[in-house]
Amino acid sequence: MATLLLDTDVFAKLGIASLLDHAYPLFDVTANDCRRLPALPHMLRRGALPALHGKEACERLIPLAEGMALAPTASVEWLSRFANVPQIDPGEAQLFASAAEHGLVVMTGDKRSVTAASKIEGIAEALAGRVASLEAVLLGLCRRLGGEQVRNALRPLVEIEDRTDKLVRVCFSDGNPDPVSALLSYFGDLKRNVAPLVLWEPPQEGAEQ
Repeated sequence: MATLLLDTDVFAKLGIASLLDHAYPLFDVTANDCRRLPALPHMLRRGALPALHGKEACERLIPLAEGMALAPTASVEWLSRFANVPQIDPGEAQLFASAAEHGLVVMTGDKRSVTAASKIEGIAEALAGRVASLEAVLLGLCRRLGGEQVRNALRPLVEIEDRTDKLVRVCFSDGNPDPVSALLSYFGDLKRNVAPLVLWEPPQEGAEQ
């Protein structure tokens, strides 16, 4: 089995939507193969996440977060390559450095950090195929489960309206009949913006019956 690193934002969004267990097979992993940042349980208890998603929704995810092992520690050498980039917060820096050093895949919803990391010398090679964006994960879920099932699962996020990710709101609102086409457009834009970094691509498979 591989090891999958999860950033805090993706964990919260997919967890609240009850899509984490469906996402793991895209990477051929189980929950036991996933790793998270040390601050995740704390961030689910107070701060931006409960303010955005609601205290009750975040509290339901705390046992899951606490049961997940921590991401492997990265060396100072690798951390220093990300540490002084303003667009990359400390948590994302830890995950990128760990993924690069240990040959792991990181699932992240932070497009700003990914774009900045892609411009650092040597990082495109170190993280080639190892950065799974939220766009790509949602695309993979739509292919496995069907767009309507994913849309229904994401309703708690869509209903947050302007306070949540524009990606989720635009692609999965009731007014958009084709979330897959919208996701492909967002993912295509991201791939162009992070070149020469090659992003993780979701499996090409049909929806589950």
